[in-house]
Amino acid sequence: MNHPQRYSRAARVIGGPESNLRAWPGEIVQRRFSSMVSLSPEEGRFLQDSLALGRSHPARTELCTAGQIASRLCFLTSGWACSIRILPDGRRQIFEFLIPGDPLGYSLFPRGPEFLSVIALTRVETVEANGWRDLVGAGNFAFPGLRAAFDALDREREQHLLDQVTRLGRQTAYERLAHLLLELHDRMARVGLASRTSLPLPLKQEILAEALGLSVVHLNRTLQMLRRDRMIELKAGVVTFLAPEQMRTIADFQPNQARTDWG
Repeated sequence: MNHPQRYSRAARVIGGPESNLRAWPGEIVQRRFSSMVSLSPEEGRFLQDSLALGRSHPARTELCTAGQIASRLCFLTSGWACSIRILPDGRRQIFEFLIPGDPLGYSLFPRGPEFLSVIALTRVETVEANGWRDLVGAGNFAFPGLRAAFDALDREREQHLLDQVTRLGRQTAYERLAHLLLELHDRMARVGLASRTSLPLPLKQEILAEALGLSVVHLNRTLQMLRRDRMIELKAGVVTFLAPEQMRTIADFQPNQARTDWG
């Protein structure tokens, strides 16, 4: 899970580091789950006991390898990563960005090899979920709130992939970029890493271009159009939304309804 994977550099950088609000390695995971379900005190204590072993990985590290079965469940606790497919000639397609609180490389439900690689886009930190796999394998997962949270995570990931297909297949470059920025803001805000109208975004323009199926030149031109139209402001590594409601209409953006009732 720590085999290094080179990822090319780009001259232009979109944003800076996100705020670090964690008091312990698993706090961001608890915040992520609590945004979707109501956790019992016992589930909260289980999180604190089991999410303790943190690791740091430099940018461009391959966190999960396509074609391999992940051996353990981990969560991203700091930094940014992406799921990506690299073609034999070096072309790349980013399918989804991973932010703090997202699981890496393993679901609580049995499955086969990974279809996509996961690459660290910045320096990242991960935390291992000790004992989770054994509990599920024994068929006696005693925490319905946590299982409901994983169900919600699966539904959310499916929505992100469907949104990505729609962006690439039918939206203009202007709509694609607006939609992606709104999606990332919505996700980061739900774990307390973005304010009501601003988003720290430490991604190179090359990375956004690959996610949106655009050239770097086209991506830069589209970014300037959003700024010129007073949709966003980009300053000191932070994207500020100046007309969020108008952007939502233009991009047909629907915030993810992640919270679920399980009982």
